[in-house]
Amino acid sequence: MAMPPVKVCALPKTMPAHGIYLFSEGDKLLYVGRTNRLRQRLTEHCRRSSTHNSAPFAFLLARAASGMTSASYQPNGSRSQLEKDLTFGRAFGVAKSRVSNMDVRYVEESDPLRQALLEMYVAIALHTPHNSFENH
Repeated sequence: MAMPPVKVCALPKTMPAHGIYLFSEGDKLLYVGRTNRLRQRLTEHCRRSSTHNSAPFAFLLARAASGMTSASYQPNGSRSQLEKDLTFGRAFGVAKSRVSNMDVRYVEESDPLRQALLEMYVAIALHTPHNSFENH
């Protein structure tokens, strides 16, 4: 939280490759993630061409906005099929644009175990509403 927030479109030239990141809007802390390719991962979250695999936060936001919140583990109703739905597709595009305008902070952590623990700790400590560590 000590890091001044930046926008994905204005990431500094030098930044760590490995770490955790936090998306927020104003004082609303929303989503924590972790990666070993920080710059690329942050841009994937809001790229127009990103899919449910590369923009999971935007996908969650689109689920909430469209009301299509039920997960399906069958081909019918799957995440990839949901992306093809006109209503959901529009909501997903809007959500990726929204994420691109959010503030982001990050911290370097290269150890995979510490990264995972830090992601969970930050999500719990900051009460980020869009993180879930449920088993599927």
